[in-house]
Amino acid sequence: MRTARALLSRQFLLFIVTGGFAAIVNFGSRIMYNTFMDFSDAVAAGYLTGMVTAFVLAKIFVFQGPSHSTAKSAVLFVMVNVAAFAQTWMVSMILAYYLLPKIGVLQFDKAIASAVGISIPVFTSFIAHKYITFKQVYVP
Repeated sequence: MRTARALLSRQFLLFIVTGGFAAIVNFGSRIMYNTFMDFSDAVAAGYLTGMVTAFVLAKIFVFQGPSHSTAKSAVLFVMVNVAAFAQTWMVSMILAYYLLPKIGVLQFDKAIASAVGISIPVFTSFIAHKYITFKQVYVP
């Protein structure tokens, strides 16, 4: 019940908006990186660029109030995002190199694969960041 309420909150909406902006940064930087590195490396580099953007925006706009130190939050943020990256990378690779070609999608295949891959970990990341990364701590 607590998780369901969290997903219906103003905080989740802010997470979606700031995360959406970070996803645009991820996607745009992936395209830029892809001009001088292969697709797999560009997906990873774009993800890292988006992750830094997401951390800063989440800390400022979404998870306000007393929480762990910035350093501890950053470490936890990275840990949560390593799992999210695994989801993003696997989905992007499976779509780009197997599923989309198999169903005949050959135009914009990597863009579609990347966009779908980025969107997968939205819900799991929110819950993990709310209850682990930026968990509010008691300040007397």
